[in-house]
Amino acid sequence: MLKRTLAIKTSINQAYHQVLSLLVQREHSALELTRKLSAKGYVVEEIEPVLAQLAQNNYQSDERFAEAFVLMRTNQGKGGVLISQQLKQKGIEDFDLSTIDFFELAKSVRLKKYGEQLPKNYKEKAKQQRFLQSRGFGFEQINQVFSCE
Repeated sequence: MLKRTLAIKTSINQAYHQVLSLLVQREHSALELTRKLSAKGYVVEEIEPVLAQLAQNNYQSDERFAEAFVLMRTNQGKGGVLISQQLKQKGIEDFDLSTIDFFELAKSVRLKKYGEQLPKNYKEKAKQQRFLQSRGFGFEQINQVFSCE
C-alpha cells in the first residue's frame, strides 16, 4: 500500500515536470495535455492532480490558450469557421469570436493572394471564393468581400 502511494506520487511528479516542459514551449489546453500524458502512459488518477495543480498555480489556463490560439490563427489568415472548429477539437467549446472582424480579414487575405484585380468572370470568382472557404471563412463574409468591391 505504501509502495503504491509512493509510486503514484513519483509518477505524478514526473507527469508534472513533463507538462511544465510542454507549457514552456507554448500554451496548451487541458484536453491537449490530457491527451499527451495519456499517450505517454499516465492514467487519469495521475493526470487530474497534475492539471489541478497547474490551474491552481495559473501555469495552465484554457482561456489564455484560446486567446493565444485565436491570435495565432488570425495572423495566419484563418477564418472564424475553421478557428471555431479547431478550438472545439482542442477542448474549448465556448470562446467568443465576435470581437474579431473576419470580413476585414477575409478581404485582406483575398487581396494578398489575388491582388486588387477583381475577378473577371464567374470561374475566377468561384476560385477565389473556394480559396476563402478553404481558409475557414463563412459564406456571409465571402459574399461581403465580393459585394463590396
